[in-house]
Amino acid sequence: MQSTSITPWNTYFHYIPSKLPSRHSLHFKKTLVTFTHSCHQEQEKHSTRQKDVYWQEMNFSVEKEKPHYRNDVKEQGVEVIVRSGIRSNSWWARIKAALGQRINVEGISFSVGIFYKDKHLAIPHVFVQDIRYIDWAELKRRGFEGVVFDKDNTITVPYSLNLWSPLASSMEQCKSLFGNNIAVFSNSAGLAEYDPDGRKARILERAIGIKVIRHRLKKPAGTAEEIERQFGCKSSRLIMVGDRPLTDIVYGNRNGFLTILTAPLSLSQEPFIVKQVRKLEMALVNRWSSKGIKPISHWLLPDCQYCMKDELL
Repeated sequence: MQSTSITPWNTYFHYIPSKLPSRHSLHFKKTLVTFTHSCHQEQEKHSTRQKDVYWQEMNFSVEKEKPHYRNDVKEQGVEVIVRSGIRSNSWWARIKAALGQRINVEGISFSVGIFYKDKHLAIPHVFVQDIRYIDWAELKRRGFEGVVFDKDNTITVPYSLNLWSPLASSMEQCKSLFGNNIAVFSNSAGLAEYDPDGRKARILERAIGIKVIRHRLKKPAGTAEEIERQFGCKSSRLIMVGDRPLTDIVYGNRNGFLTILTAPLSLSQEPFIVKQVRKLEMALVNRWSSKGIKPISHWLLPDCQYCMKDELL
């Protein structure tokens, strides 16, 4: 029987379906080789050595097929699990975000050390009713270069993305003195865990005209490196303003800020657990203050009373 035109032996290629199990792939390869050998008589002129080389190559490719198949199956299994878990993962992310706004794990872990040896970190340099009682002009005159605000219950009511309207005039005065060196550093808007796409941060920036710093760690954890890069100065020349002693104030004192604690703007919209934690925080701060525990004196403002307004104009 006359053989048809063929591909030379040493350049022979064939397709092996990747979905077949390894033992089936091996059988398929052997069948193709046997068929090719019987159909092409001129191939018999090749030496035994060349055949041996070919079979070695075939055996090598078969051996490689086995782990490749196992990896394929494993990857498919992972893909199935991932696809089936998309809905449950989204559900868990929403639950985690909701709980995260109420329970600050980082805050709890830092609190343990504060209770035993670092109580002074929870004591603010200044306490005011809200930011309207802060003398921004005096702080600027003393050498401070920027202001970092917490968001919820400091400049907005909880979960709102708009400035609390009674604070508008004070915020404008702050902007006029510190220019672009004002930012929001929040455990909600701008935090990667709960605002991963930055949507809340962008809405807040447009609403109040202040940059929202994106970050990954919840206060009081983390350093001030990102904030220092944003402001172009050391944190010791910055002011941290917030409503929570064990988050905002501890973070600010740990990193060398002048710390100003404000009263919460609205308790009615806070979750029950947050209200209870807040009561505990203030009870501890008042107790430690009554025992004479003070924050570390700030070099730019040794007497912090000078930055407070006695009454609103």
